[in-house]
Amino acid sequence: KQGITQVDSHLAEAKGRLLMQPWWLDWTAGLFPVILAVFLLRSFLFEPFKIPSSSMLPTLLVGDLILVNKYHYGVRLPVINRKIVANNDPKRGDVMVFRYPRDKSVDYIKRVVGVPGDEISFRNQQVFVNGEPAPLEALPPPGFYDEESMRYLSEFKEKLGEVEHRILVNPKAQPYYGPEDAHAFPFHENCRYSAEGVNCKVPPGHYYMMGDNRDNSQDSRFWGFVPDENIVGRAFFVWMNFGNLKRIGAFH
Repeated sequence: KQGITQVDSHLAEAKGRLLMQPWWLDWTAGLFPVILAVFLLRSFLFEPFKIPSSSMLPTLLVGDLILVNKYHYGVRLPVINRKIVANNDPKRGDVMVFRYPRDKSVDYIKRVVGVPGDEISFRNQQVFVNGEPAPLEALPPPGFYDEESMRYLSEFKEKLGEVEHRILVNPKAQPYYGPEDAHAFPFHENCRYSAEGVNCKVPPGHYYMMGDNRDNSQDSRFWGFVPDENIVGRAFFVWMNFGNLKRIGAFH
């Protein structure tokens, strides 16, 4: 089977052929360290994601390829996502990737607006944290140009915690949060909906998330709180956008 036809006069060659590993085993053994390094890197350190929607405009554009720091909020075991080493807690203003509470196979990216114990209100198109309005400053026209809708959108500078960032919101819009049965999520009794907006008390071990594109984001206002075990990591860097290389760099 090894293609050995002569033994007596070619003893050394015959021994070498017998001890030789199959080609596929050599090839696999050479790739194993690379596969292991990639697995460890993606599981515990950094993982790339692609922005699929416009919910985080103007901070992140559709097509941005971002890096997520997976150890910033603590080291977690792959698959079960259980935290084994604690690190930083999420803070207001962080951009965070997490598993969608209604379908954990789907990853979402939003901004942390409320941490455990906070009372978060979004009324009259403005965020209130524990009764205090988040500082909001209108940016000069023409605003942010949305290539998808081919129009300019009202742009503001908002401050959550220590983080200043830009958001898109139409001050004259009247948000609609759907029928009452749409709000049947865990701890839904912590939220109150009215014509002005929504008010929620963030339960322990959970976070309140919102997209920066406030009028075009399905977030905690609609499907509730994000539990700690759903956290994937903190997004911090755009490493590529093939349609706009100027996008490469850190973001807030």
